[in-house]
Amino acid sequence: MERLNIAIFVSGSGTNCENLIRYFAHSQSVCCALVVSNKADAPALQKARRLGVPTAVAPRPQLNDPEVMLPLLRRYGVGFIVLAGFLPLVPDFLIDAFPHRIVNLHPALLPKFGGKGMWGHHVHEAVKAAGETETGMTVHWVTPVCDGGEIIAQFRCPVSPDDTADDIAAKEHQLEMEHFPKVIEQIIGEL
Repeated sequence: MERLNIAIFVSGSGTNCENLIRYFAHSQSVCCALVVSNKADAPALQKARRLGVPTAVAPRPQLNDPEVMLPLLRRYGVGFIVLAGFLPLVPDFLIDAFPHRIVNLHPALLPKFGGKGMWGHHVHEAVKAAGETETGMTVHWVTPVCDGGEIIAQFRCPVSPDDTADDIAAKEHQLEMEHFPKVIEQIIGEL
């Protein structure tokens, strides 16, 4: 079986990106072929380079330019895109070029706490403020609607009244580390 080249799109520290690269390092079915960030100073880029994965920077003008992005992804033979803490909206031309081949990780149980402005710590603070008794992570297909794509998988963890937003973030992040690579592996196995 030929390995499927994936691109991981990131904006920040890259803990999920690093986890995915390590998870698929010896995979027979998946190759982390490229890491793309909208921020040149994203720590995720250094982590990827240290692990031997090529990187590219695509600030908003380049991200939104099909003449830049499509050749870049073709150059690395990318057949699937994983958003792992990627903040900009994915342009429609990429969604059209990769139908049902772009997934996103969201740090809450969608449809709650999704949409514009709901990322990272903002999500965990909203979960705390709402007095939720559980939270979790959602993996979903990417569509033109922010956090609006069909849900692929969700994993839950309890939230206690004493939990701070940081506590909630730590619990949810553990779910990401454990489950995100396995969900991607399962999705790709079903393509």
